[in-house]
Amino acid sequence: MPGSGKSTLAKKIAEWLGLRMVSAGSLFRSLATQKGLTLSELSRIAEEDPSIDKMIDEMSLSEASKGCVVIDAHIAGWILKNVAHFRIYLTAPEDVRAKRIAERDGKSYEDALRELRMREESERRRFKTYYGIDIRDLRSFDLVINTASFSAEEVFEISKKAIELKLKTLCRTPHLERGL
Repeated sequence: MPGSGKSTLAKKIAEWLGLRMVSAGSLFRSLATQKGLTLSELSRIAEEDPSIDKMIDEMSLSEASKGCVVIDAHIAGWILKNVAHFRIYLTAPEDVRAKRIAERDGKSYEDALRELRMREESERRRFKTYYGIDIRDLRSFDLVINTASFSAEEVFEISKKAIELKLKTLCRTPHLERGL
């Protein structure tokens, strides 16, 4: 979810594990800037032109197939479910996310909230139409965290512990018993 802390967490996990990071949100924001559009405007265009989402998703899939990468993308948990080793979904109440976005992007809370609502509705429609995905169905995820009550560092620590436990299950190797 936009403003939930996905990018912050992805960066921390990539640094911790020494992995590459690919951000679909950054790609989408960069594309909007290149075209002289707001995120809301590009989202509306993407509703009519599936090639925009497909291009970003194909880049994410391509990077994931190379391995050793953290993918930061709203839809990644669903489209990478057969590729990704661990999928985390971050959420927070709408007002918390709008406040974070306003601070990050240097805009008013009201503008951030309006754009957030438009973007989320656009993504919900696009993901359902293009992929048959209901973004409210979180069964594809290994871990779901409401970030409203936690600092970025606490979200990282929770995620780190869950990843370590998953790696122990996957690998069953002695060095993981001592920590990474």
